Amino acid sequence: MSENDKIQSQNPPEITYRLGDEAALNAIRIGMSGVIVRVEGEGRVKRRLFDMGLTPGAEVFLRKKAPLGDPLEITLRGYELTLRKDEASHVILKITDLSATDEEIS
Repeated sequence: MSENDKIQSQNPPEITYRLGDEAALNAIRIGMSGVIVRVEGEGRVKRRLFDMGLTPGAEVFLRKKAPLGDPLEITLRGYELTLRKDEASHVILKITDLSATDEEIS
């Protein structure tokens, strides 16, 4: 897989968002930010996400994605957190910044 293919798998080009749109955390592009609107799921999954600080009203910035999109790294409440794609799919954001990049942030 070439370097360009890796970047494309991290940031799918067909997904376009506008400010204020809602999207799952695993679906946004590297560099985008949002405010958590809700956390879906039940039981242990939801409790674990809440325990990590993923609560409604918290601002989230997507820093990095692994070459195949799993795991991903976010900045939340002043610290970095790594999540699996499946866990991130339960976190629904309201998009506040569309500054997506096509490169991984160092």
